Amino acid sequence: MKNKEKMKAALKKVGEKLSPIYGYGIMISLFLGGLSFVGYLVALIVGGNVAETICTIIYKYIYPYLVYGTSVFVLFGLIIMYLKGEKALTANKKKATDKPSNEEKEENKTEKAVEETVQQTENIEDNATSV
Repeated sequence: MKNKEKMKAALKKVGEKLSPIYGYGIMISLFLGGLSFVGYLVALIVGGNVAETICTIIYKYIYPYLVYGTSVFVLFGLIIMYLKGEKALTANKKKATDKPSNEEKEENKTEKAVEETVQQTENIEDNATSV
């Protein structure tokens, strides 16, 4: 039992050490994706044969590396989540015994207040039409 806990702790430490690499990799991927958008925008403004060349270069030489790199970093992030023991990709289901949070209580109060207001408005309209 102790070995299992030690292993989990060691894997969690490894995951925490590798997290910055994942973060920087995704940040670089997003930045390069934005640059490709800027390239297409410039091509749209310039027009003509130059625009065709710019779009061809972006599509044939930049996008393949961008897609492969981003895929590798996403896979790297999933491995890190597994090492840390995170369950970010699962649905968080509430149990029936869970108490409602303060936000849920406030929402319930607001819904009740709206229902009361609607009921009062209907009563006023009924009284006005009966007179």
